[in-house]
Amino acid sequence: MDIRAKLIEICDAFNAHDLDRIMSFFADDCVLEMPRGNKPYGSRFEGKQNVRQGLAARFEGLPDVHYGNAEHFVDSESQTGISKWCLTGTGRDGKKLEVQGCDFYTFRDGKVLRKDSYWKLVE
Repeated sequence: MDIRAKLIEICDAFNAHDLDRIMSFFADDCVLEMPRGNKPYGSRFEGKQNVRQGLAARFEGLPDVHYGNAEHFVDSESQTGISKWCLTGTGRDGKKLEVQGCDFYTFRDGKVLRKDSYWKLVE
């Protein structure tokens, strides 16, 4: 499996806001950790349906979210990939957001097992 190509496809699906396409990359027992939440790991969603709901909420909260200037890094031996990007979007409250961040992906059998997201804090 070409992890770098897969990361590019996933990023494209996120920028298209295509939940069906995004979820086609994820394993049934996947885990998503979002950068915001009331736990040290942010918010955690487990299982494909819960991950889908978490991502749908992201698109609802930032309907024009875009991941630009993406760079992708791969460790094929550990089946791990990292996507670094600049997220831009406008919240439902009209507040503009621009923040750099990255996603750590773990793959198993060609599917995303875990996606762990991090953002810089802009103050």
